[in-house]
Amino acid sequence: MDAVVKQKVDTWLNGNYDNATKNEIQRLQKENETELVESFYQSLEFGTGGLRGLMGVGTNRMNKYTVGSATQGFANYLKKTYGDAEIKVAIAHDSRNNSRFFAETTANVFAANGIKVFLFEALRPTPELSFAIRTLKCNGGVVVTASHNPKEYNGYKAYWNDGGQLVPPHDKNVIKEVEAIKSVDDVKFSGGETNITIIGKDMDEAYIKMVKSLSVYPDVIAKQHDLKIVYTPIHGTGIMLVPKVLSTFGFDNVTIVAEQEKPDGNFPTVVYPNPEESETMSIGLKKANEINADILLGTDPDADRVGIAIKNHKGEWVLMNGNQTAILAISYMLEARKAKGIAQSNDMVIKTIVTTDMIDVLAAKNNVACYNVLTGFKWIAELIKEKEGRENYIIGGEESFGMMIGDKLRDKDAVSAVAFLCEMAAYEKNKNISLYDKLIDLYIQYGFYYEELISITKKGMSGQQEIAEMMQSYRNNPPTHINNSPVLELLDYQTQEGKNLKSGETWKIELPKSNVLQFKLEDGTKISARPSGTEPKIKFYFSVHDHLESKEKFDGMLAAHKQKIENIIADMKLK
Repeated sequence: MDAVVKQKVDTWLNGNYDNATKNEIQRLQKENETELVESFYQSLEFGTGGLRGLMGVGTNRMNKYTVGSATQGFANYLKKTYGDAEIKVAIAHDSRNNSRFFAETTANVFAANGIKVFLFEALRPTPELSFAIRTLKCNGGVVVTASHNPKEYNGYKAYWNDGGQLVPPHDKNVIKEVEAIKSVDDVKFSGGETNITIIGKDMDEAYIKMVKSLSVYPDVIAKQHDLKIVYTPIHGTGIMLVPKVLSTFGFDNVTIVAEQEKPDGNFPTVVYPNPEESETMSIGLKKANEINADILLGTDPDADRVGIAIKNHKGEWVLMNGNQTAILAISYMLEARKAKGIAQSNDMVIKTIVTTDMIDVLAAKNNVACYNVLTGFKWIAELIKEKEGRENYIIGGEESFGMMIGDKLRDKDAVSAVAFLCEMAAYEKNKNISLYDKLIDLYIQYGFYYEELISITKKGMSGQQEIAEMMQSYRNNPPTHINNSPVLELLDYQTQEGKNLKSGETWKIELPKSNVLQFKLEDGTKISARPSGTEPKIKFYFSVHDHLESKEKFDGMLAAHKQKIENIIADMKLK
């Protein structure tokens, strides 16, 4: 065993840790040294989504002590930042195993440090936490969730006073404070319980009122109140608010997928509680087909991602990818605001660099500013803050099924997105247009863009190294051709440099550093490579586009572009 790992193990065995933790370490020493090394070889770090990892003992696992250390570090940073002023934080959690325990641990540590804590009475969606931070004028916040990861995971998302997740310099500074904690004895686990206030229904009502204010066409909903909606919370927090929000909007024909209605951290009906996965949505699809629904929607465990399924032009149920959902939603928002006469000259939309470029085209042709930021909604939140008072944020999204409507909170919000997407479906149905036909119309109007994503999982220490080597290889030896098309540009967001590979011309990328590479090909294809900040994966994003002349040519073009992406994947030897 590595000496550093052994020292960490010994520290836990001899330190002020509970007996159950020590007994589990001793069991791993006897039965599974590989797992023991994996549990201690590094410390969990903040990535694009905060702290996230497998639950278990050790510095590289989610447990009372890693959560406690993270919270103590965050508390220390808040106190250094705000001095003697009163400091307030809000805390929420999802339906995962141990989430309530970790949330209470977090609350107790903050409270023991003299910080006023607003702790939700039970599980709540992540977006409500962001809303609560802003409503209660908190200095920060935490939600305990591992989003859409498998049941073995949990996580900890840290927020700043704007309701957005931590961005530089705060994220790095919190990490420094966490790393400065050399002993578990530095963590205050108890002693300030009177600083904790339980919140719940009043915040729910304020949040629901805010979401209702996002409706653009309540009169259309009144006409289409019986829109057949099927909704699945996938055993998560969405059940707490989505049905209430849909009812408040005026929809009265909502079917909840019974098998996935109850919050359950074991996610018994799915492998991945992720609405991006067709297997996860399969029970909902079956129900939607049974009752001949108009739309199916699903939210992940912390209700910040939304997946939708609609019938295509052949009457078959299909799952929309995140890009298609964003295209439909943003198009509806721009069209509806213009028709209602509420569009403003300084309206803006925001997307991430790996989200479809069709949104840029759509916004430009509607005279609305569109900004691109790094992956992660914290960057969307940061740009809104930067432009507050000068430009009016109306909607934004990312390809990974995230959407945020309006600026009353600062994280992706599947609860409001479900209601908004149902309003959009009602709006089109009122004109006797299906959402799928609307999507094809948009492709004809703005160009046909098609995107796919593949994730390659590389677990453990060796996996991390493999991902780093793969990225370094692309940096040092970028391909000259991919699928027989010349690579024209390489954009390296880590070095913040763009380069024309033919002319050698370079330019500065005006975004923060991020480990992302993008290849732009002569035929218009865009390929992005990015290690995940929250999972042991490297992700490849593929975008191809063409001109679509008519609906009759859609099926052929879709098949051709799917094949083109398969050819690119094969040429890059990614499968």
